[in-house]
Amino acid sequence: MKIPQGFSKEGETRVCRLRKSLYGLKQASRNWYQKFTSSLLDLGFHQCKADYSLFIRKQGSNIVAILIYVDDVIMVGNNNEIVQETKNELNRLFSIKDLGGLKYFLGIKVARTSKGLVLSQRKYTLDILEDCGLQGCRPSSFPMEPSLKLDKEATRPKVDGGRYRRLVGRLLYLQATRPDITYAVNVLSQFVSDPRQSHLDVVHRVLRYLKATLGQGILLSRENNYKLVGYCDADWLGCPFSRRSRTGYLLLLGGAPISWKTKKQSVVSRSSAEAEYRSMASTTSEILWMRWLLQELDVPSDGPTPLFCDNQAALHIANNPVFHERTKHVEMDCYFVRERVETKEIQPLNINSSMQIADLFTKSLGAPQLILLLGKLGVIDLHAPT
Repeated sequence: MKIPQGFSKEGETRVCRLRKSLYGLKQASRNWYQKFTSSLLDLGFHQCKADYSLFIRKQGSNIVAILIYVDDVIMVGNNNEIVQETKNELNRLFSIKDLGGLKYFLGIKVARTSKGLVLSQRKYTLDILEDCGLQGCRPSSFPMEPSLKLDKEATRPKVDGGRYRRLVGRLLYLQATRPDITYAVNVLSQFVSDPRQSHLDVVHRVLRYLKATLGQGILLSRENNYKLVGYCDADWLGCPFSRRSRTGYLLLLGGAPISWKTKKQSVVSRSSAEAEYRSMASTTSEILWMRWLLQELDVPSDGPTPLFCDNQAALHIANNPVFHERTKHVEMDCYFVRERVETKEIQPLNINSSMQIADLFTKSLGAPQLILLLGKLGVIDLHAPT
């Protein structure tokens, strides 16, 4: 930081005193977070232990929750007067801008329907298609060819790495409301360091699928149903060049998807049961965190959370208290899952492979199976013809 011209003379040792650090400094974001956090704590809010960006204040049966992302804030509550009082206090401290009812947040559109709230990213998707010049492309009914195994394709021609990384990065953010492209984007993100023409062709296939489903989004039903359900699956030796399996899981709250993930496992699994069990352990960790978060929001969790898996061997290991010699290489995951089963926090259950929703996150599916699973996932298209 330099003293402006005209305020300093040669030989002087005066310095500037910093009064506010909102923008332009390394410590600006941390200072803003500390300032906003301390102000909310002074207003009677407490910081959620499961998510430090969430603040909750309870007054009897009234509750107000504030979720912050840098300087963007969502505020919800069950008493309009208390919510307005909180807004007035924040406006006095920070001079906030009240945008009214929630319509857009970080590029995500929130639409209110008779069934509940629908979260979508239609405008964001249109911007991607416009930047790529694919507004008039031929739509596709599924994002990736079934059973397609992408490799490094060292003999194929190279493409512009910056363009490829930009497209994949934008698709990564689009996953916030589009779980149906999560698997394809996970596969494509493995080749950002050295993209080839075959990889870019698959990206364009995903964009053609998005063109066909522009208005698709997640429905958060207005029905008072707080049942938490988990699904987990694994693709054994799914990566063709590292032979690592892929973990995929999904959590539904009241039939609406609230958490999902696709990730390559850190080690090679020696059996399909081991791959499925590692996936089950990852899903159990997410369920425990979600139950903790719901508990802080006063959302009841009656009984253990059902966790559906389509692998019989993994289910037997989870429910059997006897430790088998051949499962010692997954000993930590075994003890972790069994402990949660014994404390009745989760309940592993079997499900038919054709009805396993988590298949969306471990393999590419054709149009019929994709449409079937998306219907069970709570995904709707606001702009689809009725």
